[in-house]
Amino acid sequence: MDEVADLRRFEQPSAAKAGWQVANSLIPYLATMALMYLTVRHGLPWWTTLALAVPASGFMVRLFILMHDCTHSSFLRSRRAERALGRILGVLVFTPFGEWRHSHLAHHATSGDLDRRGTGDMWTMTVDEYVASSRARRLQYRLVRNPVLMLLFGPLFLFLVGNRVPPRAASRERVMSVVLTNLAIAAIVGAAALTIGPRAYLLIQLPVLFLGGVWGIWLFYVQHQFESSYWARGGEWSPVRAALQGSSYYKLPKVLQWFSGNIGLHHVHHLRPRIPNYHLQPCLEATPRFQVSRPLTLSSSIRCAHLALWDERASAFVSFRAIARRRAAA
Repeated sequence: MDEVADLRRFEQPSAAKAGWQVANSLIPYLATMALMYLTVRHGLPWWTTLALAVPASGFMVRLFILMHDCTHSSFLRSRRAERALGRILGVLVFTPFGEWRHSHLAHHATSGDLDRRGTGDMWTMTVDEYVASSRARRLQYRLVRNPVLMLLFGPLFLFLVGNRVPPRAASRERVMSVVLTNLAIAAIVGAAALTIGPRAYLLIQLPVLFLGGVWGIWLFYVQHQFESSYWARGGEWSPVRAALQGSSYYKLPKVLQWFSGNIGLHHVHHLRPRIPNYHLQPCLEATPRFQVSRPLTLSSSIRCAHLALWDERASAFVSFRAIARRRAAA
């Protein structure tokens, strides 16, 4: 635990690093969106617009990570400035900062706890729960966990519909976060419709939002849904084990690690969420305990897509097919 306590030295925010990250993320994002508009305005083939949507979506993911750091009060020293920046970035990434902050902090407090699932995390059932469920409930779960449906329909549904509606029984502060974000987005859409036109705006924003959403959802999924993850019940649950064993080290190529704001170093982030993204890599390099021998890679992470149920007996994620074979053999 002394080694963990020593990580506090990485938790000190840097105004210079934070400012540079905002500049090298926001300016290229807006510039790339402007280039996309020029392709639409001059009637270039739409594939040129879509080609530019790829880097633009990467910058959008990076802006989301900066907002994510603001939720943990790790990005800037000034809490007031940090909240203001978080709200602005939330509008740009179609996410109400206050509401997302509430659900995301709940996710950190309960990650890997089978008795406290359901807030800010991916819907996860155990094998026994799935087997005992009704046919309709199992079908619903299979649809939600289907990787094609999740990545094809999830992004636009989440950012255009899900994030626009406050949860039931939400506090006034959370409701206002959603309402004010919606009003700000409406103002931007209205201004765009009056200047560049609604068609041009949709041809630019929707592909960027979709591609950014695909990458963001996949990152969120694979950070906790891998075969040797960690889940436990009640008194057996350990926050340290949930961080180090239940959060993946997703070792990405350097360019993707940059666009994703080091969020692949998720085991470090969950252990010390007050470490800003720009200090995660130095923290990993300085701490032998975090040097995972077999981290997830792009190729190995693809196999995680079929994992859907937590097997409490085996302490591992398993696929629907594995459960079907097990039940057929019984």
